[in-house]
Amino acid sequence: MTEPVVSRRERKKAATRRAIADAALQLFLERGYDHVSIKDIAETADVSTATVFKHFTGKEALVFDQEESTDAHLAAAVRQRPAGQSVIDALREHVLATWLPIAEHSQTAEFTRLVNTTPALRAYAERMWTRHTDTLSAAIADEYGVDHDNLACTALARFVLEVPALAQRQKDRRAAVGEVFDILANGWQPPGCHDAPRDT
Repeated sequence: MTEPVVSRRERKKAATRRAIADAALQLFLERGYDHVSIKDIAETADVSTATVFKHFTGKEALVFDQEESTDAHLAAAVRQRPAGQSVIDALREHVLATWLPIAEHSQTAEFTRLVNTTPALRAYAERMWTRHTDTLSAAIADEYGVDHDNLACTALARFVLEVPALAQRQKDRRAAVGEVFDILANGWQPPGCHDAPRDT
């Protein structure tokens, strides 16, 4: 499949957005979120404050600069999956492809700490989580021809979005992601239920 051609203008726009987001994260990690202003970010990125607001709605959006595309990617993982592939397997591949590189990034621990220790960012993250749940559950519901408020579709969406948090602290994150998706696909079984029975 041929990749879409991106104009020079769009490439420049994306580079500016990336530079602003990188400058913001650097300052937030160094000084703390509450001690950094939009003006500070603009100066570090060598742009005007107007340019910052042209690309981002506010400080919180600067921290989660890639979240705007997350909804579209979640829906695409379901709607554009190969013929014959299950929804759960498509979402398993999506999580492995998109989350694992982030989890292994050198700044992930610092980023997570920044969010967890900043009330405004925690609240923003929770709102995003809710929005992603709505988007993903709607995409799943459409695949099965049911209403968007279908409980089974909403539950699956919520569990899928929790997979990164569940796998984050495991030594083998890839295996952990696989294990959780196996549970979603096959149902929960008590630990050791397939072991040979012990002598009584």
